[in-house]
Amino acid sequence: MFPPTGDLEHLVNELKVELSSWQLAQALDERDPLKSLRSEFVIPKRRTLVPDGTDVENPDVDGTYLCGNSLGLQPVRTRQLVNEELDAWGALGVQGHFRHPKNRDWVTIDDHVVQESAKLVGAKASEVAIMNSLTANLHFLMVSFYRPTKDRFKILMEAKAFPSDYFAFESQVRLHGRDPVDTIIQLAPRTGEYTLRTEDILETIAKHGDEIAVVCFSGVQFYTGQLFELSVIAAAAKKKGCMVGYDLAHAVGNVPIKLDEWDVDFACWCTYKYLNAGPGGIGGAYVNERHAKADVLRLQGWWGTDPSTKFEMDNVFRPIPGANSYRVSNPNVLATVSLLASLQVFSLTTFSALREKSTLLTGYLERLLYALPQHGRQFKILTPSDPNQRGCQLSILFLEEGKMMQVFEALAREAVVVDERKPDVIRVAPTPLYNKFADAWRFVTVLKRTLDGEEEKGKTIPAAKGLVSS
Repeated sequence: MFPPTGDLEHLVNELKVELSSWQLAQALDERDPLKSLRSEFVIPKRRTLVPDGTDVENPDVDGTYLCGNSLGLQPVRTRQLVNEELDAWGALGVQGHFRHPKNRDWVTIDDHVVQESAKLVGAKASEVAIMNSLTANLHFLMVSFYRPTKDRFKILMEAKAFPSDYFAFESQVRLHGRDPVDTIIQLAPRTGEYTLRTEDILETIAKHGDEIAVVCFSGVQFYTGQLFELSVIAAAAKKKGCMVGYDLAHAVGNVPIKLDEWDVDFACWCTYKYLNAGPGGIGGAYVNERHAKADVLRLQGWWGTDPSTKFEMDNVFRPIPGANSYRVSNPNVLATVSLLASLQVFSLTTFSALREKSTLLTGYLERLLYALPQHGRQFKILTPSDPNQRGCQLSILFLEEGKMMQVFEALAREAVVVDERKPDVIRVAPTPLYNKFADAWRFVTVLKRTLDGEEEKGKTIPAAKGLVSS
C-alpha cells in the first residue's frame, strides 16, 4: 500500500533509496492500489505521440501522457459502447429510441449517466442534467440566475479565467443593456503573486456584495491550477444575497465537489478532461433543487417538458422538475455513451481513493521538481503547494524568454505529452485513473536533461532504467 498519510520519506527510508531514484517510482507504482485502472484506458504509444519524422527509442512502449487536464485518455470500453449504438442504429433505425438491444433506449439515454455524474459533484440526480456543452450551459444558466436590477447587477469572477467564461458573461451583460467594464469585476492576484488569496475574494464580496448579482468562479483555475475555497466563497456570497455559480471544467473528476453541501445555486462542466468522454464531449449542468420551480425564467425546449405529454404537441411547456427542465433537445447518443464508458471506470473505485492517489502523485512530482538544481533559477511552480488548494495539475513558469517552447518541443520528441500556455507556462497533470509514478519520474528526468542542455538528436533515456514496461 501507499506510505501512511502520503509520507514519501517513510518509503524512502524503508527502501534506502533517493527521492529522485527510479527505484522509488517503481516501488510507488507497485504499491498503488489503483494500478489496475490503467488497463481500463488506451495508452498512446511513443511512436504515435512524437512529432512526425521523429525517431524514438522503444517506439511501441507506452508514451508519457500528462495532459488529462486538456483531454482525458480514451477508456477501453468506449469503442465497444459506441459500436453498440452504431449497431443499434443500423439494425433498428428510429426504433432505437424506444427499444434498444442493450436496454439503453435513446429517448432516455442520459438517464444512464446522471446518477454517477451527480455523485461526482455532490448533488442529487434530479439536480443534474447532461446536455449541450460547457459554455452553452453557462449561457443557459445565466439566463435564469443573472437577473440584474438597478442596485444589484455586477458579476464577480477571477481575472484570467478561461476566456469562454468571460465571453459568456460579457454577452449576458450586453444582452441586459449594460457595459461590461462597469459590470464585471475581475479579481486579480496581488502584485507579484500568481494565485488569489481567499481573504481578498471575501473582502471583495463584503465590499461590493450588495451590488453583485452573481459570483461565479472556476472550481480549479485553468492556468495556475489553484483550487478555490469554494465552500467559503459560497457562504460569503450567500450571506450578501448573491447567486453563486461555478465553472467546474477543471474540477469535476479531479477534486472533491459538494455542491449541495455548499449551497451553490448553479454549476456547469465539460466532460472531456478528467471525465474522459472524448473531444467535444457532452456538457453537464447543476441547478439546486430550490430553484426547481415552474415559473423560473429559462430557455425552453421540447426535451425539457414533461415526457408523458411531450408527444401531444400542444405547445404547452410543462417543465420537468429539476435540472432536466433546462434540456432543449435530445442529447447526442454517441457522446453520452462515451461519457458512460468513463463513468463506469469511476464506479470501480471511490473518489476518496482517487483523491488520495492524486495527492501523493502530484506531491511526488512537486518534490522531484523542487529537487532539480534549476528550480528557482530557470523555472518555478505557480500552483499552490498546499494539496487542499490544488488538484492534480502543476503549472510551471519558465523564467527565461523562449525557454518554455524549447522545453515543450524537447518533451514532445521524447513522447512526453504536456500542455503549453504561451508565453512561458507548461501545465503538467498526472491523472490518478491512468498515470503512474513512473510517468512523473520520466517527465522530470527529460526536463532536467533539457535544462542541463544535454539533449541531443536521437538521444533518449536508456531503456535499462526499466521504462520499457507499460
